[in-house]
This record gives sequence, structure tokens and C-alpha cells, in this order.
Amino acid sequence: MRVAILGAAGMIGRKLAERIAATGLLGGKSVDAMTLVDLAIPQVAEGFAGTRDAFAADLSAPDVASRVVADRPDVIVHLAAIVSGEAEADMAKGYRVNLDGTRALLEAIAEVEGYCPRLIYASSLAVFGAPFPAKIPDDYYLTPLTSYGSQKAMGELLLNDYSRRGFIDGIGIRFPTICIRPGKPNKAASSFYSGILREPLNGQEAILPVGDDVRHWFASPRSAVEYINHAATLDTAAMGAQRCMTMPGVSATVGEQIEALRAVAGDAAVALICRVPDPAVLNIISGWPRDFDTARALSLGFRAESTFGEIIAVYLEDEMRQKP
Repeated sequence: MRVAILGAAGMIGRKLAERIAATGLLGGKSVDAMTLVDLAIPQVAEGFAGTRDAFAADLSAPDVASRVVADRPDVIVHLAAIVSGEAEADMAKGYRVNLDGTRALLEAIAEVEGYCPRLIYASSLAVFGAPFPAKIPDDYYLTPLTSYGSQKAMGELLLNDYSRRGFIDGIGIRFPTICIRPGKPNKAASSFYSGILREPLNGQEAILPVGDDVRHWFASPRSAVEYINHAATLDTAAMGAQRCMTMPGVSATVGEQIEALRAVAGDAAVALICRVPDPAVLNIISGWPRDFDTARALSLGFRAESTFGEIIAVYLEDEMRQKP
């Protein structure tokens, strides 16, 4: 099986490539070739015995999508995107990358006769905007209130349509906010959710721009990779025409995050959190959803953590090599 990962230099793409390299498998099937693409040349995961091709490119640029599908990958994982804060700050760039790049990929696939890959599309909770119910059900309609959310919603509609037409066998994954992300903060408005835990766990100060009562939907990087691993070979017959769904996760407030941190690292770690209100960040996230009924994804075999303490435990084990 050949696998292409777009956005392979990002956190989830890198971890997915490392998993494939370590096991040689995706969704239980043997992987003998990987194509890794990002704006910077992705590092090729060590230990992979198959064929590897890594190159730098912008998916929305001419002919890049055609290059990605030239070798007819069996599974394409589309993680390439401009994140929420950046898409809001630069509307044109967001639409070019998040919408035009996605459509270019779908058109390139459709132009290859007899080709129908499994396409796993990384969507977002930002496709939902207030007002919405306290717990959003699987059949709730898309109500984005940001450019990023609008771009992802359009991508979902395209995924459904190209799947219906038989060009792809698509699965759209609405990722929870992935926490705790390793490394440095990115330009996503949600970046602080990881920062208020990651930095204190590493003995550093962190900025908290919103109140303790802000609630959100979370999962670990390990779960993010597992969503993709499961989606790679899932029987999509039961999904029908609606190919996109919200992944399982943990609903927690900022205050509950902080208390989970306290339970693991004590008062000294919590004291490193500096409350500096940021109206711009609060304005973006105030319209984001807080809790979900993910019965559909659960029925199809997707899983995640059940408590925020488990999410912190994953970070300690995977990134700090500690047993909590």
C-alpha cells in the first residue's frame, strides 16, 4: 500500500509517518511506500523499509496535486492547512490554501482514470458556530463563524460530493483540539490550550488569555494518529453519503485543565500560568462548540481519552518519557 501524507511536517503528520515507519502498517495493512509533502521538506521517518519520497510544495500551486497523485497512492491523508488564527488574519491565504488546495487535490484525483483512493480529510470543530446546543449531535448542520471554519465546511461538502461521484472514498475527520501539542506554540487561536499545560510541565511560564470557565473539546496527539489509522481501512459502506463526522474526545473547562495539571505537577506548576486576557482570542473561541455526542464515530470504532488526566498522561509518556 502506498500512503501520501500532505502536511507531513506538522505535528500530526510527523507522528503518523513515524508510526508507519515503526510498524510498517496503516490500518493493519502493510505500507511499502510513503510520499511526504509540506511547505518545508518533511523529515523522512527513520526505520521505514519501503520507498520514501519527501518534497516541499504548496498544494494550491499549479501541478503539485498532480505530482502527489501521479503514483496513485492508495491512501491520501490531507492534513495541509492554514490554521484558524492565521486564516482569520489573512483571508486570501486561508482560502487559497484551505479551499483551493483541497479542490486542486480532488480535481487531480478525478482526472486519473480508474483511480479511487481513500482520502482522509482533516476537518475541524470550527465548522460549528454559535448558537448551538450544549451537546452538539451528529446530525447538526454546519454553522461556521470564521473564515477557517467556512473553508473547512466547504472542504467537507466537496469530500461528500466527490465521494458520491465515485472519484474518492472519503472520510472527513473533525479533530478535537489536540492537546497537549509538543514543541512551540503555533498561530492557531486554540494554541493556549496546550501552552498552559506544556510550558508549566517544562518549568516555564504560560499565558492564559481567557477565563477558567471556557469549555472546549479535546483529544491527545496519540488519539489524532489513531483516528487516521482507523479511518485508513474502515468500511465506509455504513457511512452513506455523509462522510464527515466529529471524533470522540473530552469536554473540559480551562479550570478543569488546570486542576488536572495540579494533580500531576502540583501548585508550583499551576503558579506558572499567567492570566493575561486577550479579547481577540476570546472573540474567536467564544463561538466555538464545547461538547459533542459522537455516537456515530464511536459506533464505527473511533476512540479517544475519557478524562483530561489521561490526556496529560499521554503527554508525559510520549513527549517527556515519564510514567504518570
